Amino acid sequence: MTTSPQARPEVVRPGRILGPGDPAVVVHQLIKRYRDRTVVDGLSFSAALGQVTAVLGPNGAGKTTTIECCEGLRRPDGGTVEVLGLDPLRGAVRLRPRVGVMLQDGGLPTGARAGDVLRHVAALHARPLDAGQLLDLLGLTAHARTTVRRLSGGQRQRLALAAAVIGRPELVFLDEPSAGLDPQARLAVWEVVDRLRGDGVGVVLTTHLMDEAERLADHVIVMDGGHVVAAGSPVQLTGATDGTLTFSARPGLDLRGLIAALPDGMVASEPSAGQYLVEAPTGLDPAAIATVTSWCAEHGVMPEGLSLRRRTLEDVFLELTGRSLR
Repeated sequence: MTTSPQARPEVVRPGRILGPGDPAVVVHQLIKRYRDRTVVDGLSFSAALGQVTAVLGPNGAGKTTTIECCEGLRRPDGGTVEVLGLDPLRGAVRLRPRVGVMLQDGGLPTGARAGDVLRHVAALHARPLDAGQLLDLLGLTAHARTTVRRLSGGQRQRLALAAAVIGRPELVFLDEPSAGLDPQARLAVWEVVDRLRGDGVGVVLTTHLMDEAERLADHVIVMDGGHVVAAGSPVQLTGATDGTLTFSARPGLDLRGLIAALPDGMVASEPSAGQYLVEAPTGLDPAAIATVTSWCAEHGVMPEGLSLRRRTLEDVFLELTGRSLR
């Protein structure tokens, strides 16, 4: 699951027509320093068109600096970055109409009306999406005549997303796209991201919301200390099988017989009165679940609320980066 710093990812040259599955972003041995502090140290990864790539990491991991190097906002001190086959600094003019960038602070003119802002951005592109439809999709139609400064934080966030995607970009960078949004607005943002992927657009997003990354991402990169510490699909990182079976029953069950019947490595416990856990480090299978239910039947135990719990991306993230505050 970890990436090898020696293996250089494929680079797509500018003359080649790109399509879904081709690398939209290729970062190789990236180094970025601020004075005497190295914040990105030999980092390598790639992100594909037609996929959502989530870059995760605790505060200070180097993810924002990495994305800013990809966006051409910072100059690397070492290594290479290629975006759609071009250097994001030298190729900035050619990349501008092809890449959408959503910054967390939006960068929107606060005195302009929301609808006017979006229509202005649309006019800068040859084949923009319909501004009215995009406003409607993101729940902003009723606020189209409201100035940006009078929008709520969540409304400004959605307007920034609309401005980033209205030009039909081939690649979009999204910084915390649903930060601070209510559940309905989050779902609207997720729908936009799903549509982008379906249209073959590459999406690179940073987020602190593990459920968002698990829901949206095809590929996840976990950073810490300026390095990639793990990479893979959410299923690869969390494991394809469930690892914990929980149920409630009368307190004080003698679990020794159940433990003896379970496959090697599996354990059963009662962490609190009447609450039982059956854990399998390598995942539960149907036979193990049948063993538990058969044992319950033999002992007259009604396992209420029987449920499976799999490892989540948040579990993996905390295992890799620790639980200490940064």
